[in-house]
Amino acid sequence: MAIPIRNTVFEKIKEVGSLTDSELFKSLAKDGFILSEDKFNKLLLDLEIMGLINVTWFTKDKRRIEVITIQEEIDEVEEQNKEVMEKDYEASFPGFEK
Repeated sequence: MAIPIRNTVFEKIKEVGSLTDSELFKSLAKDGFILSEDKFNKLLLDLEIMGLINVTWFTKDKRRIEVITIQEEIDEVEEQNKEVMEKDYEASFPGFEK
């Protein structure tokens, strides 16, 4: 089964983290993926809509492509509530001593 080109493009971007559109296009061509400019732009748009990458304009002709990293925020109140619930659960068993 062939891997969709979208996955290949995303893996290339993920390896580097951040690059320009011309660098990505050259890298894909070097690996044997010859794409038209329209197809290349559609792939970038699809990945951006899916929330995997962010494309921003540097200059009139250059775009910066970077992977979106999701950082999970730790809610201190939620963590405390979780600990209290676990202690209450453990304490609910007869003969439980800590």
